[in-house]
Amino acid sequence: MKIIIGLATCAGLFSASVFAQSSLTTEQRFVLLEQRLQEAEKRADRAEAEIAQLKDVPDAAHENKIEASSQNSPPQLALKNNDAELKFYGDVEFNLDAASRTGSLTSLKTSSDKNWAPGSGERWDINGRILLGFDGIQHADNGKYAGFSVQPLADMRGKMNLDDAAFFFGQQENWLVKVGRFEAYDMFPLNQDTFIEYSGNTANDLYSDGYGYIYMMKEARGRSNSGGNLLFSQTLDNWYFELNTLVEDGSQLYVDRRYHGSELDNQKNVVYVRPVIAWRQGSYSVAAAMETNLVNNAYGYNDAAGNWHDQSGRTGYGLTMSWNTLKDDPLDGVVVNLNTAYMDAEEEKDFSAGINALWHRVELGYIYAHNNINDFNISGVSSECESDCAILAPGKYDIHTFHTSWQLPNIMDMRNFNIYLGAYASWLDSSAEQQGDNQARYGARLRFKYLF
Repeated sequence: MKIIIGLATCAGLFSASVFAQSSLTTEQRFVLLEQRLQEAEKRADRAEAEIAQLKDVPDAAHENKIEASSQNSPPQLALKNNDAELKFYGDVEFNLDAASRTGSLTSLKTSSDKNWAPGSGERWDINGRILLGFDGIQHADNGKYAGFSVQPLADMRGKMNLDDAAFFFGQQENWLVKVGRFEAYDMFPLNQDTFIEYSGNTANDLYSDGYGYIYMMKEARGRSNSGGNLLFSQTLDNWYFELNTLVEDGSQLYVDRRYHGSELDNQKNVVYVRPVIAWRQGSYSVAAAMETNLVNNAYGYNDAAGNWHDQSGRTGYGLTMSWNTLKDDPLDGVVVNLNTAYMDAEEEKDFSAGINALWHRVELGYIYAHNNINDFNISGVSSECESDCAILAPGKYDIHTFHTSWQLPNIMDMRNFNIYLGAYASWLDSSAEQQGDNQARYGARLRFKYLF
């Protein structure tokens, strides 16, 4: 096309020069013709470039582009070039809660407000948070990559928190190294649950003295507010191997640093290791894991005689199995999870088992927990706990919890705006001679979930 445009321009210029400029000498005419040919060639080059741009030639793919998410992908805004990508996204989550009593039977959190304290009255609450996410990743030609993720979190109480802050590198579908603040493999998935869940940190404030403990293999999972993670993972065909290491102040596991009526003294940081092995084939998957602290005498307490009691020796085991057909059949697919976990701790043994199922956006689940407590110092319990706590003496305690959730999708025809209706009921059976308040607890939640 460049040649054709040039020849046509030359012919026109040559004719104009012959008829309109006959008074010029031959040499002057050739000089003028050469200048006009150069100008015509430049105009032809510009025209060809404009045509190529309209056709979106491959050379234009190397320029930076801002792309919104497609119709089938999660909402996000991405800045891309040929080997790197930066994503910006958000998650808005606000809840309207109603509960029979603020006093809990278990240490399982049912409020997204971290500062909410137990009490004896009914609870009516509006709470929530807004998460902003920034993910960056750069790919190399050999399949290797490196990236980061940071997720600031603002809650309704006017405080700023942080979900994830991590750096990672590895090779696609092979190995990965990740360091920072994040959650490792979920060994006790609760499916589409909206109420019986942990909010905020999963490695801190899991055990509340005076309440039953639903152990879920989360003590070394990560996202701590007093330490960090280092994770190695490897994928081989249908197999997945993971080793997560968590270094933190281990006494932060306990609310107010109290365990069995005694105040804990932190001597040194714990070092948790959490190996996981998982296998997946089609719609089926199974995973087994353990978590244990490698540091002796990390934290504990001195009794009345001055004797030291190490409370940092904790080892847990877990197994989870899943059947998930939702990916292949979004309309009629089913998700079923079966979870079990066991904790061997100082003066306490905890066992948990749960099953949950999701079908047509409706989820139903049940969790059973058994706590066997061999020692409890009632003199170290506060007056508030004496009037409201569920566990105040050595003994065996059984905790039963039912939970349900229903998703209402595409509110106002917006695929990224959903509403969830959730509810739970929980009660405790005790073999202790002096058992606390074990009245049934129940609650309901209306959740607004908006992704952008």
